[in-house]
Amino acid sequence: MDRGELYRIQREIASRTILEDWISLDQIELVAGVDQAFLRGGDDEGEMIISAVVVLEYPSMKPLDSSYAILSVDFPYIPGLLTFREAPSIIKAFSSLDRKPDVLFVDGCGINHPRFAGLATHVGVTLDIPTVGVAKNILCGEGDLPVKEGDASIITYRGREVGYYLKSKKGCKPIIVAPGHKISPESSLKLVKSCIRGYKLPEPTRIAHLLANKIKRDGGS
Repeated sequence: MDRGELYRIQREIASRTILEDWISLDQIELVAGVDQAFLRGGDDEGEMIISAVVVLEYPSMKPLDSSYAILSVDFPYIPGLLTFREAPSIIKAFSSLDRKPDVLFVDGCGINHPRFAGLATHVGVTLDIPTVGVAKNILCGEGDLPVKEGDASIITYRGREVGYYLKSKKGCKPIIVAPGHKISPESSLKLVKSCIRGYKLPEPTRIAHLLANKIKRDGGS
């Protein structure tokens, strides 16, 4: 599939994105986070991707369920096209959960993307669930960097508000929070803030990160 076709798919995903709250924050009972790790397979396997999903009770952040999937990597690393590299394993891991969350946090971009269809948006539209993108580095857009813990500032791209810088922990660089699908920008920020428990990352993606790396250390088992 050539790059033009991949861009067309992303523009189609963007056209289907809903940036309104399909569930109010006070109705949320379960939140989940997903993160990836990469594992070098055997000589005949090549690189493998691990997607780990954890489901937490909201707002207590008590872990309730988890799942993971490991697939062969069959798409190169190309900024702006990570969906085609990482989404298949995320979707597979999510499908194995016994308890489905009300909102899924994705380690990656939401609408803060060159074609407004980052990994969180693509996964949200595909699974038809509310998603929030939480990233450590900005892909596109600009905004003022907040300096005080708990403060946030708007990120704009092509005249649109596409997310926020959030100073989630003193002494750490701000994280980037953006709506993916079926949630408003304002609610995305409020929800992420409510899931911070003294670390840079919100608990759903932080715990998913720990699980993905544990699976990697265990050799994928």
